[in-house]
Amino acid sequence: MAPSPSLKLSLSMTMPRSTSRGRHLKRRSPSKEPKKRILVLCEGRVTETGYFKALRRIFRSSLVELEIDAGGGVVPKTLVERAALRKKESDRLAKSRRDVFLKFDDVWCVFDVDAHPNLADARQQAHDNGINLAISNPCFELWALLHFQDQTAYLKREDARRLLKKHLPNYKKELPFAHLHPGYDQAVQRAIVLDRRREEAEDCEGNPSTGVYRLTEKVRKGE
Repeated sequence: MAPSPSLKLSLSMTMPRSTSRGRHLKRRSPSKEPKKRILVLCEGRVTETGYFKALRRIFRSSLVELEIDAGGGVVPKTLVERAALRKKESDRLAKSRRDVFLKFDDVWCVFDVDAHPNLADARQQAHDNGINLAISNPCFELWALLHFQDQTAYLKREDARRLLKKHLPNYKKELPFAHLHPGYDQAVQRAIVLDRRREEAEDCEGNPSTGVYRLTEKVRKGE
């Protein structure tokens, strides 16, 4: 004899849900992807650090978490050593807590060429530890200057500052990002042109050149 309609209803109400649906619920991914973590260590306490803090506010991205560490005027080799240490610390923390999102996805050191000793050692140590470098030759002010004008001729640090003051008369150490931001896209294109010229000369970090745009574009695009 076939079960009555009421018995069928009772059976259907007491049957467990599909196990495949249960597995699906367990595997449901979070609604938001975690932000990419980028650590930036700056040689200077004021100029570079202030610039990247302002950039972080302007280029606020839902995809990037930018942490800025002021190196305090140390030489590039010391800055790279500090960056490598912080990178290893974040790796250990991620492993101990079993959370890969505690690691820094990218670590960058920002510094000038100047007459720093052991620059080649700093580059090699950065390469060995997976640290990215944003080097300006002769100085960070070149990157700021490119927001206003082309600069393809060799220049000294004092010349870069003098030219920058023509556009920013009150410039001393702090860069007013609000005045730089309108020329940002042009600065990137000018820096790329300098890169190509240096490659042709087989002197990739020669004077003038700046790799700052490679870092700022990562922040801007959330890459």
